[in-house]
Amino acid sequence: MSSSSSSSLTLPGDPPGGRRAVTVWSVGVSVYFVAVIFRTSLGVAGLDAADRFHVNASALSTFSILQLLVYAGMQIPVGLMVDRLGTKKVLTFGVVLFTIGQLGFAFSPTYGTALASRALLGCGDAMTFISVLRLGSRWFPARRGPMVAQLAGLVGMAGNLVSTLVLARLLHGVGWTAAFAGSSVAGVVVLVLMLAFLKDHPEGHEPEPFPHRGAAYVRRQIAASWREPGTRLGLWVHFTTQFPAMVFLLLWGLPFLVEAQGLSRATAGELLTLVVLSNMLIGLVYGQIVARHHAARLPLALGTVLSTAVMWAATLAYPADHAPMWLLIVLCVVLGACGPASMIGFDFARPANPPERQGTASGITNMGGFVASMTTLFAVGVLLDATGGSYTVAFSAVFVLQALGLSQILRLRKLAARRERERLVASRVETVHVPA
Repeated sequence: MSSSSSSSLTLPGDPPGGRRAVTVWSVGVSVYFVAVIFRTSLGVAGLDAADRFHVNASALSTFSILQLLVYAGMQIPVGLMVDRLGTKKVLTFGVVLFTIGQLGFAFSPTYGTALASRALLGCGDAMTFISVLRLGSRWFPARRGPMVAQLAGLVGMAGNLVSTLVLARLLHGVGWTAAFAGSSVAGVVVLVLMLAFLKDHPEGHEPEPFPHRGAAYVRRQIAASWREPGTRLGLWVHFTTQFPAMVFLLLWGLPFLVEAQGLSRATAGELLTLVVLSNMLIGLVYGQIVARHHAARLPLALGTVLSTAVMWAATLAYPADHAPMWLLIVLCVVLGACGPASMIGFDFARPANPPERQGTASGITNMGGFVASMTTLFAVGVLLDATGGSYTVAFSAVFVLQALGLSQILRLRKLAARRERERLVASRVETVHVPA
């Protein structure tokens, strides 16, 4: 059987999908949509935050670093919570936390209280994406997994688009407090929708009960997921692909375009919007390709990493004070591929783990990009302060992390491919012996 046909394998007990699945999944993914709006809201407010709290570049980067530190640190616990408690309970807790965090950020009088609010937001945000992935796997057939995951990422980028287009205008129209407090109402809306309509799984497809025996069970879940080379490969794919765009959109893109490239805020905002639009379009393309041709996963991921590195190098090394607009446009289009490429990491981890470990494996994978983003955010802030504002030196940190991630991907790729083939053969045998 070819690699493309293996992706369309229908497993015994697969959920049927259909209109009901789309409705329930849409409610869940709307929570992720709002979480991304709140997560990326600082990206359009970075310069305003620096003025409001009277902080330098390093202190400003701490907002996003702390938020991502909490997010990354929560991934494995959240994965375990989703495996044990189900999607609805975890998402409910997450919505409450990120809504309180956004509201607290609106009214924070000091840098310290604003930091605490972003940490709370990061904690709630951390509970959304893994829950949405789990919801998709419970409501849609396995063969739909890659496309459903890419669509979730697409909805997330739509949330980013709202930040760059709507929240940015609100911020400069009605002011800091009104913009952030007003946006927090969206959290209340999705909470009501979720409590009314969300279900963990379709009727007749309840997951088998698995024993939970405290700390020993947790250690076994994590260890079993980590032993799978597909999980580790998924983590490093996510690590290497996601962070260049995340760093650009979350905090440093607007200052780079305004301060280093001499653009107006309006023009810089349009380029940030271009990254988001590119992400959404490329996400649809990547999702279709991976769903039909699993062998394309690694070439797509590696191609995205290499093209991103080339465009950053060309932009930073351009022999003039400012890079030309056409080069900045190409850079932003290429950065748009980073998010869809990072979703491919889950397509390595998903087939490597049984259903009872999907949340844990997704949590491990999802840590990758956010650890890389957090590290780069911090490095850029420190290097900007150390060099008196040299973005060329500061953004060179991107290449260091890309090199680290590429080395791990190349080391794990053959082992993961061999293990996945073994699992596919075993699943075929089990399918053949399932009684009619």
